[in-house]
Amino acid sequence: MFKKILIANRGEIACRVIATARKLGIKTVAVYSDADAEARHVKLADEAIRLGPPAPRESYLRSDLILAIAKQTGAEAIHPGYGFLSENADFATACMEAGVVFIGPPASAISAMGSKSAAKTLMETASVPLVPGYHGDKQDLALLQREADKMGYPVLIKASAGGGGKGMKIVEKSADFTAQLASAQREAQSSFGDARVLIEKYLTKPRHIEIQVFADTHGDAVYLFERDCSVQRRHQKVLEEAPAPGMTTERRVEMGTAAVNAAKAIGYVGAGTVEFIFDTLTGAFYFMEMNTRLQVEHPVTEMITGQDLVEWQLRVASGESLPLKQHELKIHGHAFEARVYAEDPARDFLPQIGHLLHLRQPAENAHVRVDTGVESGDEISPWYDPMIAKLIVWDESRERALDRLAHALSEYEVVGLDTNLAFLRQLASHPAFAACELDTGFIARHHAVLIPPTPPVGTDTLAMAALAELAQVEAHNLTMRQRSSEPASPWWEADGWRLNQDNRHALHFRAGDQEYAVIAHYADTGYLLEIGNEKLDANGSLHGQQLRTVINGHRLQATVVRDGSRLTVVCNGTNTELDAFNPLLVGLQAAEATGGLNAPMPGTVVTVHVKVGDMVEKDTPLVILEAMKMEHTILAPQAGTVKEVFFEKGEQVTEGAALLEITPAIEAATITQ
Repeated sequence: MFKKILIANRGEIACRVIATARKLGIKTVAVYSDADAEARHVKLADEAIRLGPPAPRESYLRSDLILAIAKQTGAEAIHPGYGFLSENADFATACMEAGVVFIGPPASAISAMGSKSAAKTLMETASVPLVPGYHGDKQDLALLQREADKMGYPVLIKASAGGGGKGMKIVEKSADFTAQLASAQREAQSSFGDARVLIEKYLTKPRHIEIQVFADTHGDAVYLFERDCSVQRRHQKVLEEAPAPGMTTERRVEMGTAAVNAAKAIGYVGAGTVEFIFDTLTGAFYFMEMNTRLQVEHPVTEMITGQDLVEWQLRVASGESLPLKQHELKIHGHAFEARVYAEDPARDFLPQIGHLLHLRQPAENAHVRVDTGVESGDEISPWYDPMIAKLIVWDESRERALDRLAHALSEYEVVGLDTNLAFLRQLASHPAFAACELDTGFIARHHAVLIPPTPPVGTDTLAMAALAELAQVEAHNLTMRQRSSEPASPWWEADGWRLNQDNRHALHFRAGDQEYAVIAHYADTGYLLEIGNEKLDANGSLHGQQLRTVINGHRLQATVVRDGSRLTVVCNGTNTELDAFNPLLVGLQAAEATGGLNAPMPGTVVTVHVKVGDMVEKDTPLVILEAMKMEHTILAPQAGTVKEVFFEKGEQVTEGAALLEITPAIEAATITQ
């Protein structure tokens, strides 16, 4: 076994590998960019060496520098995690030539599966079933259009060199093919340095089922059963489970055998995942791709098998045989993994950046596990994937495991930026999901329920916000009294006393474009709160960020996080953001400008579709931004005339930057008259 390994990655996967290495008594070397200098994986490792600036190409993709650090620190092997260099055949070769073990498959296996087109040709030879499609090397537009037209729409365009939803587009009709192809090729080039694509018939109601395989250097290979990854947004997985609901023993053996055959066909070694599309209408399954690395969702397999797949990786890479034979592997119970992301589901899951002002995770035990690379106070930067954590739960049955998931999600608290936690809670409690009505269109089909409009702020929440504000006033006055030379002065009283008026305090909050007033009358046992037409007897105590209240005899607890004038009330797993304000100052605030279109996040301008003077209709594509390796199209919010364009193709923009200005059609008509 190795004495020391280098982990050429960051975030939760680096922390995950460190945990197993520590269990086996293996020293670890972390590498980090400037953006990750204080990251959790840096703190956990035995050693940590700086790579360079935040951009991946200047840090985590610097294979030469990573190998030099491995030599410098005496690391015998490199674990690449997933992403970055994990499926880079040249890096695997460079490790071998440098005498450092690459904890992954041989370069030849990575190359064989690195091109989706070549992999499908190889799988066809190995008698692994394939989806009808075009997987050839010729990439001229006319040919690709003919192939798509021939197989019939809808079709799926996919980047040949990668996955993760990047370079992937669904085309519903022939007229849209050219534009969607160009977008897919740009994303593929940006993400993988390879613009080639393949085209497949798009199955309208498929499930995404993948098989975990493992092979050693002694010619043995096994499958560790399947995972269902059908619940996806933008072709990226959101929630995974194992085993797959409804999977029969016969079909499991059939798919597992096909996956092992695929691995053996390329001389595979280590952990790999063979992904299949399962047609729910016919029961047929088709090879989609093979990921030649450890998957993000590997923990659900670990939970149902009781195996540590990172330990298996280390043992196989050091030359040992597989720890278990196929007949020794058993499924026990059911597991779910929910990916907690910094993203805004209401805005098409737009990635978010910012500081984690507050982070509280569910308590870990035999049923609940949290894999994370961040801590409270850390920053989610624009440089890397915005994942906060992976929440994994297990129980004896799917029903009980789903209950565990819903409860754990209700205990998760994140404040500082938008997350998908509320969306995940809706998903975990959805009747159709509980009934195993799964396919890759699940989220789109149930979008209205999973991502409902933001409701008005509830009375209890407003009461809790008011009690938190009042508790802060009392704490402030107590501190001032203790510091004062005249502690008996009535100025330090917090009873709201007023000459010739009742003792009360008026509080004002804003949520979105709604304003709320809470009038607090001081009473012997707490407060009488007036909120609209309701009157509530309430009292509360604030200890740090923890608020304990009694409202009309109902005991409630909440977390209240303050950031300037903004309060975030977290109660029963729901975040409510409120801005406390003084209505007397509202008139002094500048009025918002209209007609401007701002960048929703930092990025690069890929295309500007319009110029000054152009007339556009509502939803006309105006600008394409690339951020976090994905393209985001900015659409016209209304009909009008382009008044000004502030950026050109290739320029960098910051979040909130004005991209262009449109004169609305009604306003333009008025000016003309």
